[in-house]
Amino acid sequence: MYREMRRKKQILSNKETISVLEKCTSGVLAVLGDDGYPYTVPLSYVYEGKTNKIYFHSAKTGHKIDAIRKLDKVSFCVIEQDQIVPERFTTYYRSVIVFGRIQVIESGEEWQDAIHKLISRYSPNESSENIQKEIKTASQFCILEMSIEHMTGKEAIELVREKQEKS
Repeated sequence: MYREMRRKKQILSNKETISVLEKCTSGVLAVLGDDGYPYTVPLSYVYEGKTNKIYFHSAKTGHKIDAIRKLDKVSFCVIEQDQIVPERFTTYYRSVIVFGRIQVIESGEEWQDAIHKLISRYSPNESSENIQKEIKTASQFCILEMSIEHMTGKEAIELVREKQEKS
């Protein structure tokens, strides 16, 4: 169902791929937008390894929500490293692409749990009391829950060689 990566030497291990998702704080969500055009939008997220899901917060209306309601298949891309090396005419990169299905969650326990995870990730020093206050005022937002079906990580061949030299 998913294409096999051509440059197999550059594939990140599952552990490395998950590490990128856990470390990074933003990525680009791709949906099928109006008139069949792709629509991409940068978003903050939280990766939940136990459930193999990614959570985003979103306004309840707009282009992204309309597209998701029409077709729940999405992809999400995270770039951990993007180092341009002009003298070598290349870029040392490390990135992850995730494929899956997404759903809109507007209320309930799952909504509260995801909001809590997002707030905790981006405001880790906030007290539980302040987090609970924020959750109560966040009702104008919905949660997007992406269930991961497939993910791949890849890095520049130069980074692969660098790791091999160190080991």
